[in-house]
Amino acid sequence: MDKIAHGSDVTHHYLRPKKKFPNVWCAGCGNGIVMGALIRSIDRLNLDKDKVVVVSGIGCSSRMPVYLDFNTLHTTHGRALAFATGVKVAKPDLKVIVITGDGDALAIGGNHFIHACRRNIDITTILINNKIYGMTGGQFAPTTPGGSFATTAPYGNYEKQFDAVKLAIGSGASYVSRGTVYHVQQLEKLIEGGLNKRGFSLVDVYSNCHTYYGRFNKEGDAVKMLEWFKKHAMPIEAARKLPPEKMVDKFVTGLIHETDATEFCQEYDMLLDRLGVKKEVAK
Repeated sequence: MDKIAHGSDVTHHYLRPKKKFPNVWCAGCGNGIVMGALIRSIDRLNLDKDKVVVVSGIGCSSRMPVYLDFNTLHTTHGRALAFATGVKVAKPDLKVIVITGDGDALAIGGNHFIHACRRNIDITTILINNKIYGMTGGQFAPTTPGGSFATTAPYGNYEKQFDAVKLAIGSGASYVSRGTVYHVQQLEKLIEGGLNKRGFSLVDVYSNCHTYYGRFNKEGDAVKMLEWFKKHAMPIEAARKLPPEKMVDKFVTGLIHETDATEFCQEYDMLLDRLGVKKEVAK
C-alpha cells in the first residue's frame, strides 16, 4: 500500500468520510489524541487498510472504530478481546487491534483480558485508562485510585486500584507498555512496537476525563490534567536509576516488559502439524 503524504491528509485518509464530525467525545478528550497516534503509527508501518481489524467493546473509547476506515467490530461490553480472539484464530494474517477502556477491559472484561495475555495471542490492545467510567455517568472503575471521588463513590473510593501493566505481565503478555496522551510521540512509538511484536501487546494509555474524574476530584480542565501527566510521568530508563522514595508521586512510562514467548496461533499450528491435520483458514 502506498503511503499518504504526512500531515492532515494522513488522518483523513484513515477516517470514514461520513463519520468524521461531529464525534461523541467531549472537547479535550484524550480519545482523539489516541486515535491520531494509532492512525499515524499504522501509516508509518505502511499497513494495508484491508488487513487491519479494529475491535472494541462499550464505552467512550470504544466508539473509536465507528470513525476508522478499517475492518471494524463494535461489540458488547467487556467482550472485545473475545471477539478479537475469534477473528485472529480464523484469519491469523490480519492485524488485529483492540480499543478498550479501563472499565471495559478490567472489570466486566477482566477475565478475557487475563486469558488473552495468558494465551499470548497476537492482538495489540490499546487500553485508554482515564480512571473512571466516562460514558455511563462517572462511576468508579477498577483503575480509580483509592480515596478518589466518583458518582458511586461520593465519600471516596474505598477499593484498591488495579495496575493493568502488572496484570498483563503476570498473565503472560509478550509486550507491555505505558504511555500518556500528553507524550504523543512516545505513544506512537509504543503503539508501533506493539503492532510489530508477535504475541499479546498492551499499550496502557493514561488519558484524561476532565468531564467526570477531573471535575469530581478538582483536577481541573483538560489542559491541567495533561500538565499533570507531564509532571508525574517518568520514563522507565530514568526510573530505574532512582531510589523508591523519588518515585512516590510518579508513574513509569515506556516499554516496561518484552519477551519472545510463542504466540497462540503458532502453538495451534504446531499442534496441527504434530497431528498431521491440514488447517482450514476462513475465507
